[in-house]
Amino acid sequence: MSALLRIFRRPDYQSDITQFIEQLKTDKPDLESRQRAGRSIWWDKFVDREAWREWRSAQVPQKPYVYGSEPPKER
Repeated sequence: MSALLRIFRRPDYQSDITQFIEQLKTDKPDLESRQRAGRSIWWDKFVDREAWREWRSAQVPQKPYVYGSEPPKER
């Protein structure tokens, strides 16, 4: 190993954030399983593709400019 690489080598360095996360995982060993359970509540859901397709097809397209984009009404 060159002298230059030995100067910048820091094998035992851990940032404050890394130390915090490691300590948190040590203090709460069930943390990761609780995170996965929370994720499954909010994000991992079954999507009914047919219902989604019907909902998308029922949408009315929005006009390019919402205010005043209709032609004037005839009297």
